[in-house]
Amino acid sequence: MQFSSSLAPNDPSEQQPTIGIIGMGAMGRMYANHLAKAGWKKIHVCDQPSKYEELLADYSNFPGVKVFPDGHAVARSADFMMFSVEAEFIESVVAEYGPSTKINAIVAGQTSVKAPEKEAFEKYLPSDVHIVSCHSLHGPTVSPLGQPLVLINHRGTEEALLLVENIFRSFGSRYVYLSYEEHDLVTANTQAVTHAAFLSMGTAWASSKSYPWEHGLYVGGIETVKVNLTLRIYSNAWHVYAGLAILNPIAQKQINQYATSTTELFKLMLEAGTAKQNAANDDQECERKLRQRVEWAREVVFGGMNKSREPILLSEAVLDKFSLGQIPAANEPANLHVYRVAQYLFLTPTLLDIAIHSAIHDIWHRSDDLEFVIAARGWSQCVKFGSFEVYRRRFEETRSFFESRFEEAGLLGSEMIKAVMASEMK
Repeated sequence: MQFSSSLAPNDPSEQQPTIGIIGMGAMGRMYANHLAKAGWKKIHVCDQPSKYEELLADYSNFPGVKVFPDGHAVARSADFMMFSVEAEFIESVVAEYGPSTKINAIVAGQTSVKAPEKEAFEKYLPSDVHIVSCHSLHGPTVSPLGQPLVLINHRGTEEALLLVENIFRSFGSRYVYLSYEEHDLVTANTQAVTHAAFLSMGTAWASSKSYPWEHGLYVGGIETVKVNLTLRIYSNAWHVYAGLAILNPIAQKQINQYATSTTELFKLMLEAGTAKQNAANDDQECERKLRQRVEWAREVVFGGMNKSREPILLSEAVLDKFSLGQIPAANEPANLHVYRVAQYLFLTPTLLDIAIHSAIHDIWHRSDDLEFVIAARGWSQCVKFGSFEVYRRRFEETRSFFESRFEEAGLLGSEMIKAVMASEMK
């Protein structure tokens, strides 16, 4: 396998590598479509044999894409091959098609959890192939421009890594170089726990059988982010999140800790509220304990108030632009990121004081808090049990409650993703 170090999609067809994609779900199609649009001329794809005719029809007008009936034909022809299948099924798919991989080819896996992928590749791929894996850290409907694209050179030469970089360069993504283990640690700390938080919010609201923003709640500022991201997550397929949580051992631990923390914070809130009714000194001590816990978290995550940091590019006015039912104009500025929103709260003393005070003294949201803690515990147990079926049923039960609101929320969710990209690019 010899290709120019300056390989580009505008090179003649005979000088280009054959790119193979096994698994043409939403992400597989995203990769195939972007690669074809960029000008790569030899893209071989397949899905389950039962979907062959449908896939053939869908790509009849894509001159650079050739559809095959199964993965054997793709594996035998591809110089660079990617398995774009759910992490739950990666072992069985690699076991079936991996042995057919072309000699000296490069193999990647576009899975959200890398531990099962690594095990399957090492077990079933021939020893004479390179393993340079990948993972786009965004969904299939989001533009890859400016988004993180993880590259994992597990068993490949520098030339193999360069070829993968050249193939994906047209995406405009920014490369992040990790090992398999580092990848799963990062996704556990960020994606898996973040998803658990918003899944819990959705389940809590669904259990209360109300859309809180219709009653004047959760409609402004940071609450806007919570609502829009919750609805965006539930508008996607359940398996996108299940594999991230269930198949990643680190994620299981982190999600369990998240549920434990929500319970402990809720107990501190109740304790402070009870003390308020008894004695002022008790009230002050309980509030001190809650504040101490929150400030400890601020120090650990954000480095505290005195640490030199980047400016926080947020304001209540910016966040309010994403309120449900209020679509921002196309030319309005936006700088938004989930981490930035949390940073904005924890490093704005006035807001943090209001949040702590409200947690203790405002009882109007206590029922929502209770539902949230119960939901967080439930999702943690679901992940711990390791059952995809239980996860699916729990997800779809909540999803059905919000389904009628996905269209209006989707417009705002897209604006928020654009804002994330704008913030990252800056």
